[in-house]
Amino acid sequence: MAPLDIARAGTDDLAEWMPLFAGYLRFYGKPVDEARIAAFLRERLARGDSAVFLARHGAAAVGFVQLYPCFASLSLARSWILNDLFVQPQARGVGAGRALMLAAHTLARDTGAAELFLQTAGDNTTARKLYEGLGWKRDDAFLVYTLDP
Repeated sequence: MAPLDIARAGTDDLAEWMPLFAGYLRFYGKPVDEARIAAFLRERLARGDSAVFLARHGAAAVGFVQLYPCFASLSLARSWILNDLFVQPQARGVGAGRALMLAAHTLARDTGAAELFLQTAGDNTTARKLYEGLGWKRDDAFLVYTLDP
């Protein structure tokens, strides 16, 4: 079995990350525009807007996690939003999702964050099982609202 490697992504990794991000968009039924994806991802990395980790199984990139830094006012501390997690369907079962989640946890701990935050679709049972298996707690006390400007 090929080894699994998790590494922080940089601009040199954009070509490997883009197809994974396109797969992530497809999973959520969003349109895939490669030029927009490239510009968006390049800007995130160049500006330091996010932290991205890639999972490689052997030589192939098979998954990623992207986190955005923010602050938790109630905790008076840094926080991280785990915004995106995706593993290619054919690579599921090798531990990439779990390893990416552990990399996110390490980032939060190493940066002194008070919390990691994520949200997922209610019917995404596979992801929910992963999160809960890693000790994440579902918050039923707060409601999430969105507004499309």
